[in-house]
Amino acid sequence: MDAFLNQAFAGLSMASILLMVALGLAIIYGAMGVINLAHGEFVMLGAYSAWLLQTYLGLGILVALPVVFLMVALVGLLVERGVVRWLYHRPLDTILATWGVAILLQQLVRSVIGPESRYVAGPSILDGNLVLGGVVMSNYRIFLIFFSLAVVAATWFLLKRSEFGTKLRAVIQNKEISECYGIRADRVYSLAFAYGAGLAGMAGALITPLVSVTPTMGTYLVVDAFLVVIVGGVGSLLGTVAAAGLVGEATAMFSMLMNDTIGRIAVLLAIIFLIRFKPMGLFPDKVRR
Repeated sequence: MDAFLNQAFAGLSMASILLMVALGLAIIYGAMGVINLAHGEFVMLGAYSAWLLQTYLGLGILVALPVVFLMVALVGLLVERGVVRWLYHRPLDTILATWGVAILLQQLVRSVIGPESRYVAGPSILDGNLVLGGVVMSNYRIFLIFFSLAVVAATWFLLKRSEFGTKLRAVIQNKEISECYGIRADRVYSLAFAYGAGLAGMAGALITPLVSVTPTMGTYLVVDAFLVVIVGGVGSLLGTVAAAGLVGEATAMFSMLMNDTIGRIAVLLAIIFLIRFKPMGLFPDKVRR
């Protein structure tokens, strides 16, 4: 039972990272219909931004998070303005273009910084573990869980209670009529894309104490993030939260019962089975377009 509970906690902390990555992906796809294959590279850029800020400016992860968010959001804004903006309603072209952007960003980081693994120290204030019975919970992983929930709450407020969220929902429902009322859809799209990229960057910064920072680190995360978005229902905030928990816990449990490789295969098969009977995901978006 202790091993089961420890693995469940590990799956929950994994789900918190997946949630932040998938949240940005869900916003970008839900708002613009863009399948962004460069999203994993935004995670990677967030990790390298945290490393640069810690190595050269002495900023810890917690202090650097707002800076990382802005840095990666700016990159996302440039990608949207320079590439994605010209390819709306052309899904195949968008996939190819963002894949090219992903390769470009990887090679740029590999050329400028180098291919070697980098290490980022976690915040000393969160060192140690919380022990409850036989369950050992890392303080940092506990922080990740609560921080991801805070990000979800902030995103919900942004989408449902802010002026920007009202404009975004109006554009999603009917872009042409929204523009007749003075809403600049191109600006809304740019800000939504930048916000999604910024969330991915923060996720990349937060995962650095747990994994090595490499130019390809975002690749496996974005695959899991796409699975979360598909299972949850594209564009659904509640679905993204539920699917992140489901995928994270399933991966952890299958890995414990089998091994990591077979566990991931089992998760993929379970998702394929789920999609067969729920092709729109657990919580499909009911916004009429």
